[in-house]
Amino acid sequence: MAIAYILIALLITLPITGPGYYSSKNLPGALLCLMIALPSWFLGRLLPVAGGPVIGIILGMLIAQIIHIPETFQPGTKETGKRILQTAVLLLGFQMNLTHVLGIGWQVLLLLLAVIATALILAYLIGKALDLPTNIQILIGVGTAICGGSAIAATAPVIKADNKQVATSISIIFLFNVIAVFIFPVAGHLLGMDDLYFGIWAGSAINDTSSVVAAGFSYSEAAGNTATVVKLTRTLMIIPITFALALKQSILVQGKSNKRISFHSLYSTFPWFATGFFAACILTTTGWAPYQATALWGEMGRFLIIVAMVGIGLSSQLKALIQQSKKNILLGFCLSLSVALVSLLILYL
Repeated sequence: MAIAYILIALLITLPITGPGYYSSKNLPGALLCLMIALPSWFLGRLLPVAGGPVIGIILGMLIAQIIHIPETFQPGTKETGKRILQTAVLLLGFQMNLTHVLGIGWQVLLLLLAVIATALILAYLIGKALDLPTNIQILIGVGTAICGGSAIAATAPVIKADNKQVATSISIIFLFNVIAVFIFPVAGHLLGMDDLYFGIWAGSAINDTSSVVAAGFSYSEAAGNTATVVKLTRTLMIIPITFALALKQSILVQGKSNKRISFHSLYSTFPWFATGFFAACILTTTGWAPYQATALWGEMGRFLIIVAMVGIGLSSQLKALIQQSKKNILLGFCLSLSVALVSLLILYL
C-alpha cells in the first residue's frame, strides 16, 4: 500500500518537477543529493533543534568546500535545489489541517497578522537601509514572519532567488532559531507567563516549527501544544504570501517591457506548487484522502526539503556566505527581536 501511495505522490508532483528533471544529465547530481540527505535526515531526528534541512545544507556546503564537485554532478545538484524544493512544499501541505485556523480564535489571528506585517515591513525598511539585495530582504523577512525554512523554500522559486541567497537566508534563520529555543523559556519564566500565554508567544514569534516545538514543550506540555497549533496556523500564511509575491513579480516583469499585465505573464509567474499546497491542505482537512496516505506524503515532503537543501548547499560557496553575512545577520537579529517584542506587547495589551 505504501508503494502505491508513493507512486501517486510522484504523479501528483510530476507537473512541478517536470519530466526533464529525470534525465540522465541530472541523475548523478540528484543521486548525490539523495545520498547526503539520508544521513542528514537521521541526524535531524537526533538533533531536532537543528533539524534535517539545516544539517543537509551545512553538510552540502562543507562537502562542496572540502571536495571539488566534478562537473558531471553540477546540473543535477542545481536542478534538485530548484525543482525538488517546489515539490517538497506541495507535499508539506498534507501535514496541515485548516481546522487549526477555525479553532484558534480571532484574537490570536490578529496577533499573527500583526507579527507577520511587522516582520515584512521592517525587512523592507531595514534591508533598504543596509543596502541588501531585494531577494535577501524578502527571504529573511518571510522566514522570520512565517515559518523559517519552509517559507523560504516556498518563496525562493517565485522571486527567482539563487542558491546562494537561499543558503544565506536559511543559515540566518537557523542561527536565531537556536538562540530562541534557549532564551524564550527563560524569559517566559522571568515574566511569570502561564502556559497559554507562553505557547501563543512562542508559536507567534519563533521562526521554525521544530524550534517552536522544542521551546514550547521545554516550558510545559500545555505550552507546547498551544505553541504547535499557533505555529501551524501561522504556516498557512505561505499561501497568500506566495500569491502576492507572484503578482508583484509579474508586475515588475511587465513594467520593464512597458506593457499591461497579460494572462501569459501571470501564468508564467504563478506559484502552482502553492496551489498544490492549498489543495493538499483541503484533502487533509476534509479527510478525502486516507490518513495513511497524507501522513506518508507529508513525511515525503519533509524528506524532500532535506534533499533540496543538500542541493542548495552543494551549489553554494561557504567562504562567500561567511564574508557577506554581517549585514544579513544584523537584519535577522532586528527582525527576530522586533517580532518577539511586538508579539509580547500585544499579548500583554
